[in-house]
Amino acid sequence: MSDRRLLLAVDAPSLLHRNHHARVESQLHDRGGRPAWALHGMLRQILEAIDQFAPDAVLFGLDDRTSSVREQAYPAYKAGRAEKDPQLVDQLDRAGALLDALGMLTVTPPGLEADDVNASAAAWAERSGWSCVLITSDRDVFAHISEHTQVLRLISGGIGGSPLLTPARLKAMYGVAAEHYLEYAALRGDASDNLPGVHGIGEKNAAVLLSQMGSMRAVWADIDHCDGANLVATLDSWCEEEGRRRIGATMLKRLAGPEARQRFEFNLSMMSGRTDLDLGLTPDVPGSPGLLPLEPDRVARVVGHLGVPSTTDLALRVLTEPPASSGW
Repeated sequence: MSDRRLLLAVDAPSLLHRNHHARVESQLHDRGGRPAWALHGMLRQILEAIDQFAPDAVLFGLDDRTSSVREQAYPAYKAGRAEKDPQLVDQLDRAGALLDALGMLTVTPPGLEADDVNASAAAWAERSGWSCVLITSDRDVFAHISEHTQVLRLISGGIGGSPLLTPARLKAMYGVAAEHYLEYAALRGDASDNLPGVHGIGEKNAAVLLSQMGSMRAVWADIDHCDGANLVATLDSWCEEEGRRRIGATMLKRLAGPEARQRFEFNLSMMSGRTDLDLGLTPDVPGSPGLLPLEPDRVARVVGHLGVPSTTDLALRVLTEPPASSGW
């Protein structure tokens, strides 16, 4: 339990993609006859999350679907992904209007992505003395996990079966501290974004490297000033303690070439989320978008348009009534 106010920040495209594939067989259409299964699935999950966490404010990040600064810097960014189903595209395009009509707060940063909104949400919460829960099915936001920011990573079990990741749980899963997760990801790479990792490192070696050396800044400094002597000695000492064959010299060889550092720095620049976006959060102004509770008539009209009475009932209960004590 926390006495800090709570911001729920949602990666809307991530949830829409997941619900599109999970619920396509339902072929749910709204009262206007348009496909709505992904929209309904996303909204249902967020209502369940609001019911569980009792946040003070809810923010939805959306991707700019017209331009991308990352693609401009790296034309092969996300290359190889399957073309989106037109019915999913339709629901992605309508998500912002649906959420705005409901009274939620949506942010579509020019040239950027929902991941950048989540990064800025975590930074805003830290500056403002709030706690934050980021909701997504992606790993990109793990770098923002901290004492007051947790990540609910949606998996096949839905809201109730998804892990709430804290710094301790993240370290147990990946073997790296939360503050070094971004460096770990840059070493490992991200196949879904078409970003290769540093050649010859991989997930396991990346975790060992960071856990033993502390940071990549320390690794590069040792290579530059000591020819990697401390790196080799530290890794080989760890291997001896663990009863494994030595890897120090091999790791040094893979990291010492200029292409390794270039790849790491490039991945770092592509993966880093923007933390300085203006989110438009005004929690001290009653009735501001994203603040709970919402207007009952508005909720009944907008959610009712999806044509699922049980979801309308849930929305009226969790969005229009004063929140109960948070169970998070």
